[in-house]
Amino acid sequence: VARATQEAGLEIEIRHPDSDEIELFHRRTEMAFGEDYVEGTAERYAPLLDLQRMYMAVDGDDVVGTAADFAFTLTVPGGKVEAAGVTMVGVLPSHRRQGILRGMMRRQLDNVKRHDEPVAILWASEGDIYQRFGYGIATLYSLLDIDRDRARFRNDPGKTGRLRMLEPEKTFETIADVYNRICDVTPGMYERSREWWENTRLHDPPEDREGGGPMFRAVWEKDGRPEAYALYRLHDEWETEPMGHVRVIEAMGTTPEATREIWRFLLNIDLVAHIRGYAQPGIPPLLFMVAEPRRLRARLSDALLVRLVDVKAALEARSYAAEGTLVFEVADAFMPDNAGRWRLEVTADRTSVQRTTDPADLIVGVSDLASVYLGGFTFAQLLHGGQIEEAVPGSVWRADGMFRTDREPWCPQVF
Repeated sequence: VARATQEAGLEIEIRHPDSDEIELFHRRTEMAFGEDYVEGTAERYAPLLDLQRMYMAVDGDDVVGTAADFAFTLTVPGGKVEAAGVTMVGVLPSHRRQGILRGMMRRQLDNVKRHDEPVAILWASEGDIYQRFGYGIATLYSLLDIDRDRARFRNDPGKTGRLRMLEPEKTFETIADVYNRICDVTPGMYERSREWWENTRLHDPPEDREGGGPMFRAVWEKDGRPEAYALYRLHDEWETEPMGHVRVIEAMGTTPEATREIWRFLLNIDLVAHIRGYAQPGIPPLLFMVAEPRRLRARLSDALLVRLVDVKAALEARSYAAEGTLVFEVADAFMPDNAGRWRLEVTADRTSVQRTTDPADLIVGVSDLASVYLGGFTFAQLLHGGQIEEAVPGSVWRADGMFRTDREPWCPQVF
């Protein structure tokens, strides 16, 4: 049992819930976010959450805070890494700003390290909450709001392949392989089990529809093989003509052609005025496909945050675009085992990260190192933003050459 001493003189117990406290855990999570508990939530998440990865902050007999993490396999440049998907983090309004969140983060990240998971990932409800615990923004996403009557493709080769609608019971078997093939080559995406698909992405209760209709599922095939899919719902709104929109929940393709064709389908759905895409890549491929890019009305936002729990293991788990050697001086106040100088050496046949007393090339915080980890940002951007220091001239240029990736990282689902 871990305890966090409070400024108000209280002592809060942080522990795992018992099996008969799981529903209470979820009720307190929803209360922290100002939401009602939906019956069946505890049962739905039971196959996805381990009791030993759930944490409750308890004040006397009252649960006042929660945190949890999923066991994910995350795609990183050139490979995969085990990762903790941090979720359901909340403290009741009555107990905020008293150190409870810090206590839960301490317990959670220590446990992640014991699981030998080199990184933790999360979506933040507010951008500045988690940087103090070593998380750094690692991916972006864009929100699209497209005028249907102005959506046409540039250099359009014409419709190809075959599009068909799917019944709910056939969705997983048809589209999971499409997702897996994209996930395998896209940093920031995590593997989905059948239980994950059924209990999160394809779960479609009326209370989650935000006034829209049911989830529809479409697949695009080429030569008989599924290559793209779309999950979406319609939001009806009428005046003298249709004013509603299509909400694109998830749409992706294995190739540029597949991506174009699944969006061709979405952009031609009748009886709506707009097509709204959520959690699309930061620089969506659609930007280069349409004739009028500004008509996408793309808005950028921070998306996935990454925490390097074990700097050595995390850096050794990914691949690099060039050979070379760099010495990082890393600052990490929350997990001081990561702090100090690390020598990254990349050769044609191996990657090595070791402690060193050599002079540093770059001086970075652990959250800034996390920002470049998936390839979504560069050391040059961090330098120009005043977040890192180049101790040896030219080191930023060398580092960006090594960390460069050929694919923008993307996480298409909040968890």
